Amino acid sequence: MPDFKRIIPILRIFDYDKTREFYCDYLGCKIDFEHSFDDNTPMYMQVSRGNLVLHLSEHYGDATPGACMYVFCEGVDELHAELQSKHYTYLNPGVENMPWGHKVLELTDPFGNKIRFGEPNGEA
Repeated sequence: MPDFKRIIPILRIFDYDKTREFYCDYLGCKIDFEHSFDDNTPMYMQVSRGNLVLHLSEHYGDATPGACMYVFCEGVDELHAELQSKHYTYLNPGVENMPWGHKVLELTDPFGNKIRFGEPNGEA
């Protein structure tokens, strides 16, 4: 029987500087590794923040732009307050109470990928 350990989504990116601005400066991730064969080839990188681990790829075929993921977490309101304090020019998200009993903070990266951070709110 397989023993699955964890899932690491791969998201398509198109611009290294915009990637760093969103995932590192705004979302607060750190870069764990970067790989490119040379200066004129696509970047592949891993970013993380706590247990959130993402692979970001400029490689054609690795992923489709506009993906969406749901991240179960604690502290959605605290994350929202942290992000609001950064005054990111391209995004001003809110927290929404969903009918299935979660409050959700949805972020869209510069490439159309959505990350939904959800936390049970005790209402369902």
